[in-house]
Amino acid sequence: MQNIEKMAGLPGGYCNSLTQYSRFLTREVNIGNVPMGGHNPIRIQSMTTTDTMDTMATVEQTIRMVHSGCEYVRITAPSVKEAENLANIKKELRMRGYDVPLVADIHFTPNAAEAAARIVEKVRVNPGNYADKKKFENLVYTESTYQAELERIYKKFSPLVKICKEYGTAMRIGTNHGSLSDRIMSHYGDTPEGMVESAMEFIRICEDLKFYNLVISMKASNTQVMVQAYRLLVQTMVKEGMNYPLHLGVTEAGDGEDGRIKSAVGIGTLLADGLGDTVRVSLTEDPEFEAPVAKALVNRFEVGLQQAQTDNILSSNFRLQTSGYNPYHYQRRKTEEVVNFGGHQVPRVVIDLTGQNLKDPAILNGVGFSYSALLDKYNLSDQACDMVYLGDQLPSFSFPGGLKQLYNYQTWLNLSNKENTHPLLTLKEFKGAKQKDSKLNFVQVLAEELVVDEIKTLTNTVLILYTEQQNALQTLRKAFIDLCNAEIKIPVIIRRDFEQISDENLQLYSATDIGGLQVDGFGDGVWLNSKDTPLSVINSVSFGILQASRTRISKTEYISCPSCGRTLFDLQETTQAIRSRTSHLKGVKIGIMGCIVNGPGEMADADYGYVGAGPDRITLYRGQEVVKKNVKTAEAINELIEIIRTDGNWVEKED
Repeated sequence: MQNIEKMAGLPGGYCNSLTQYSRFLTREVNIGNVPMGGHNPIRIQSMTTTDTMDTMATVEQTIRMVHSGCEYVRITAPSVKEAENLANIKKELRMRGYDVPLVADIHFTPNAAEAAARIVEKVRVNPGNYADKKKFENLVYTESTYQAELERIYKKFSPLVKICKEYGTAMRIGTNHGSLSDRIMSHYGDTPEGMVESAMEFIRICEDLKFYNLVISMKASNTQVMVQAYRLLVQTMVKEGMNYPLHLGVTEAGDGEDGRIKSAVGIGTLLADGLGDTVRVSLTEDPEFEAPVAKALVNRFEVGLQQAQTDNILSSNFRLQTSGYNPYHYQRRKTEEVVNFGGHQVPRVVIDLTGQNLKDPAILNGVGFSYSALLDKYNLSDQACDMVYLGDQLPSFSFPGGLKQLYNYQTWLNLSNKENTHPLLTLKEFKGAKQKDSKLNFVQVLAEELVVDEIKTLTNTVLILYTEQQNALQTLRKAFIDLCNAEIKIPVIIRRDFEQISDENLQLYSATDIGGLQVDGFGDGVWLNSKDTPLSVINSVSFGILQASRTRISKTEYISCPSCGRTLFDLQETTQAIRSRTSHLKGVKIGIMGCIVNGPGEMADADYGYVGAGPDRITLYRGQEVVKKNVKTAEAINELIEIIRTDGNWVEKED
């Protein structure tokens, strides 16, 4: 076990190292015959979408999930009848030779949890709605009345704890950002601190009752909040002498590319920190498609890095007090603005055009500039890149006026017209150059060779920071921390190069490496390279990473829950239908929730909400406010659009 007491005395102690991969050692928890935590592999899990009362459908889907890689399967149990039917599901699975541990998912109903705990290997409870209620009320507590509430929770929660002890059942205490109780919200606000305290209250009750078979989660759809909450949870547990295993997940990540990128930004960042003992990727897709994504994220660290488990204390590079970097609160690194890079400018997107057909202006279609030969002009999309790298190649057509061009230094020197063009130099070239761009130069530096004293005097410069190390996020983060400690305010573009990689792995790996740094407040731009990947995919992934990390909003965001047995409509079909009508509303966030359990709470960040209220009935929200109840499904999307229109946030889609 790690020296928890020593870690607690260091500033910000939540991981072994910020600069190299080292898995944080947690307590081993028994869940059926598949233990979690300790030196066990990081486990993969998902959740069924079938009606829990449909035994055979749930069994068949569970089997498909096991074959896709799930080591645990979670099943919703919203009431006692579903909880009791878990026995039939378990019996049928065992008869067919499947002994996968089952997890009962509980909201609101302690009696269902108590019934399920006697049947399955693990129960999940949400401290925000297990013993508290959510009415979005601002409550005021004195110290004595707050303590009285904790005593009430103790009495309501302790029966489940005692049953879990008796039956050897594990428990996940799963805090969700969007379903914090009114009591926690009133006392701590809508914060990572509130999420952590919500879980810690329940953990302390378990420990008081000598129950330690616990797994903890801090889920949110906002990746910044999620990452901060998990880190703060570990710091808090360490201070109190705890090291329970962590269940990682981003709630309501969505589907397709967006869902994968958002999941990787949140989950991948924490895996790189060495945190996480089980992973569930929540996609608005069939659950058997979730496990392979989770496995790809996990395998990159467990297989790719091949780093030994260590009991190391925090690296000496974890100098939070002097660096100005705080892993628990987002703050963008302070930089000087150079033209439109750094400072208060949004992070920029750079695309490599070397090797492309520079005789055809249509190549820019994939990076957001649609060329019309008839009109001889370009139309810009909301995801039009900001700069293209041309190396030593010269285009034979005119570029859009708003698109900067980046050339290797010697080629740039020989350009007869340098308007809207800028040079890319090595540090050695820059120091020896007699002629430079008077406003904007780009200097590329290998992160592992960065020497801050060599770049302190650079002016009118943006750094291109890249790495050749496998532990890319940690290597790049060390360079950023060195820049912070030296108080160097030069803007930095993060460049990541990948070879022979699938589109999905490109999404996952780049979102982990670049998105993790963005969540930490590091990086003023993105430069993603993959020779075998279409430009349109690279461009889309680049903007997707910035969107998922909440650092540049370029499109509509959908906070969409994965289906489960509580879902009251076809989530995949409905999400696509809403997306087809609203995808042009840049910056608008729409929550699409299958039921009231994952309703107003889980879409805490959404501007508008579409929530299942009953068979063929939808409730529409503006933020947390109910606008229309019991709207027929056939009319609900039109009604949603009308609410957006009334608020003045609707624009017509361009043909």
